[in-house]
This record gives sequence, structure tokens and C-alpha cells, in this order.
Amino acid sequence: MKEQFKKFLNEEQDPKAIEKITSKLTDLLMKGEEVGYIAVQKKPAITVFPDSIVLTNKRIIICKPKNLGLSMDFTDYTWDDIASTFVKENILGSEFSFGTKTDLAVSIDYIPKIQARKIYTYAKEQLDLLKNPVQTAAPIQETAEPVFEEEAEEEIEEVETEEVTSFAEILPAAPVVTETYEPLPTQPAGERKLSDLSKEELFDKLQNYKKLLDNGLIMQGEYDAYKKEILSYM
Repeated sequence: MKEQFKKFLNEEQDPKAIEKITSKLTDLLMKGEEVGYIAVQKKPAITVFPDSIVLTNKRIIICKPKNLGLSMDFTDYTWDDIASTFVKENILGSEFSFGTKTDLAVSIDYIPKIQARKIYTYAKEQLDLLKNPVQTAAPIQETAEPVFEEEAEEEIEEVETEEVTSFAEILPAAPVVTETYEPLPTQPAGERKLSDLSKEELFDKLQNYKKLLDNGLIMQGEYDAYKKEILSYM
């Protein structure tokens, strides 16, 4: 584990502070969690127990020694909780701060400028990854191109048109049938003429034709012709 954190000793980090943090982080890191950077506070006077900031791919961990360095307090904030990060460069070091989505502001001062820039850059990268997660590209397979709804409708219309055209070519054109109705048959021998019937008899005859129409025994055109003639005598 110590060998893993030696790479964080090249930007003026205090080796003793890194060693203490390393021994504690062994039990703190979660499965799949990797340390991206460690920044160590460096005040103008001799800092015996400096604060540190550990940035991982899952969270920010603030490390503050206490009890003369015999123990240490850890406060962590996941990247989901962090709304923004800031770096303010001063004459002596820089101040790194971040705000949470619950309006909590956290800052550590006297961070060496190069370390402050590194943790700021790393934090921005993690926040960008959170907003735009990298999606694993699916393997390319030789499949038919997807057909959207509008395209599907167009294809169906084309197929139907082709089928109708092919049938039109095979089948002869159907003759155009014009619906005509023959005039009323002449009155059978012995049956009274319409002109000889009373209005009541004409009405009854019209009712009989209506029943024949309702029962499907005569066509609508025939009924209309009968009705027209009967009404002319009423």
C-alpha cells in the first residue's frame, strides 16, 4: 500500500503526513475505490500535524490529525453531494474549497499552489464524468437497419400499392355496373288500378311495399319508384 502512494510525494507533500494517511486509508477505501491525488497542507511556520485532502474516484476525504497526531478525523463527501469546487491562490499557498448540494462550504487553506491546481483539475474531471458518464459501446453486429414508425408506414403503403398493381395486371378490369331500376310492372289482370284506390287503400299498399323493403324482398330503388307513383295519386 505504501508503494502505491509514493507517487504523491513529488509535489512538496510532507512524507510523514502521506505515511500516516496511507496507514489509515487501507481500511477506509471501498471496493473499487482508487486514490487519484493527495494534497497536504503546508503553513508558513512548521506544521507538525497538517491537514490533508484525499481525492478518490468516489469521494473527497478531509483528513485532520488530532491528539498530537495519534488519531485522525475523516470527513468524506461523495461526488454526488458536491455542487462546485474552487481554488483561490494567495501569496502563501492556495485555498481549496468546495460547496455541497446542501449549501455546505468546506475549505482548507495553505495548500501548495501546484497541489491545489492538481486537486482542482481532478475534481473537475470527476464532476464532468458524473454529468457525462462514459457509455460502453455495444459490439457492432450485422443486423437489419431499424425501421422507424414513419418509414414503416411508407413501406407498408408501397407494398400495398405494388400488390394492387400486380393484381390489376393479372385480373381483367371489372365492368362498371350502373344501378338502374325498371319501371313499375303493369297491373295484373283483375287488379284495381292505383287511380281507382282510395287514399286509405293507397296508404296500406305503401305500407306493404315498406314491409317488403324491410324484409329484403325488394330493392330500395324499387320501393322509391312504388312510393313515388303511389304518392302521385294521394
